Amino acid sequence: MFTRVIKQLSVGVALSAAAMSAQAVDITGAGASFPYPIYAKWAAQYQQETGNRINYQSIGSGGGQQQIIAKTVDFGASDDPMKAEDLEKNNLLQFPAIIGGVVPVINVNGIKPGELRLSGEVLADIYLSKITKWDDEAIKALNPDVKLPSASIIVVHRSDGSGTTFNWTNYLSKVSTDWRDKVGEGKAVKWPTGQGGKGNEGVAAYVRQLKNSIGYVEYAYAKQNNLSWTQLQNKDGQYVQPSQESFAAAAANADWKSAPGMGVVLTDEPGAESWPITAASFILVHKEQSKPENGRAVLEFFDWAFANGDDMAAELDYVPMPDNVVSQIAEVGKTDV
Repeated sequence: MFTRVIKQLSVGVALSAAAMSAQAVDITGAGASFPYPIYAKWAAQYQQETGNRINYQSIGSGGGQQQIIAKTVDFGASDDPMKAEDLEKNNLLQFPAIIGGVVPVINVNGIKPGELRLSGEVLADIYLSKITKWDDEAIKALNPDVKLPSASIIVVHRSDGSGTTFNWTNYLSKVSTDWRDKVGEGKAVKWPTGQGGKGNEGVAAYVRQLKNSIGYVEYAYAKQNNLSWTQLQNKDGQYVQPSQESFAAAAANADWKSAPGMGVVLTDEPGAESWPITAASFILVHKEQSKPENGRAVLEFFDWAFANGDDMAAELDYVPMPDNVVSQIAEVGKTDV
């Protein structure tokens, strides 16, 4: 898929494909924790098949963007798509690699995964500290058959610059005027309340440890840590469970071509089956490479992942990039590089 891009990722240094294939290449990447489970799974299988090693560090989207700009890694990863002017300024190519979902997770005795219902407005009010007890009337009204404790809600959020936070706060800004006006959206915001954990890993650990807490993580982290997620009311007024199917439903009508760098935001999408905090994760690479063999190896890895990684992604409840979007990515590479 990336054949033409691979040929052009250079600074005029002629390289022999035979010479490159004779020696395994180590490449480094850093950024979003959202896709870390699938990147780690892909990397292990890819090394087994090719001998090439992919060292990906889960440091948050903000760190991933900073490190690729500084050229300290071969690729960056971010769930907050970079704007057109920043892509141009830093001479970067951006493309989506995987789709997943951000889910509210709770630690409340007796409440099973997927049992509690929340709306976007209630969720925003919890994070605004307007709702502070689990048996608040607003939560009880959505859950008449759920036994809710009269306990204070412990709010957990990200402490690092995070694409997961960008998608979370972008969603809250769409469903709550109060949140939009008082806090807004971004990879890092001034939180009205709560305590911070680093990475999806840190938030998951806090929620697992703290009774009566609520946080937000990528769905794979919720399942891997045996956390209880909630249902969410979507734009069509339906309560939906997080799943590969509801993430795919939200992404079904995305217009990837219209966004700079294919940087589509998938929160609060219409559709009765759509999960309201669906998100794509993006890869960033320099168009001109000081180490062309590493640039080539990055694109060959994702080329392999698009061709061979769908089943592995589905096992972790991510949504693989659809074939038509993969074709669009190839076209972006041809025109942008």
